[in-house]
Amino acid sequence: QVQLVESGGGLVQAGGSLRLSCAASGRTFSTYGMGWFCQAPGKEREFVAAISWRSSGSTYYADSVKGRFTISRDNAKNTVYLQMNSLKAEDTAVYYCAALKPYYSGNYYSSGEYAYWGQGTQVTVSS
Repeated sequence: QVQLVESGGGLVQAGGSLRLSCAASGRTFSTYGMGWFCQAPGKEREFVAAISWRSSGSTYYADSVKGRFTISRDNAKNTVYLQMNSLKAEDTAVYYCAALKPYYSGNYYSSGEYAYWGQGTQVTVSS
């Protein structure tokens, strides 16, 4: 079991930046692949970015954020980050941190693959 808590959301102007953090409990954080998803009102939850459980940290991104967002992890701090640059109004959503099962490498793009979820943090981008 792992508990996830997101933070860092807020209100920013278009073109601005935010860094989201996801703090995880447990002693085996490094064995969990991690992902970020977002959900806007009236829309399905969508994949944003993911990073593998391996120390090398293979990364994956939705086409809509590639080149603007960067996912990273600090296993010593049990934390995964989402650096969001060049924000657009279309990025406005609740952002959720999620974790896969230990050592599991499935379909990072599918929300159904993730075993654990945080409560979400609101990101609002004004145009």
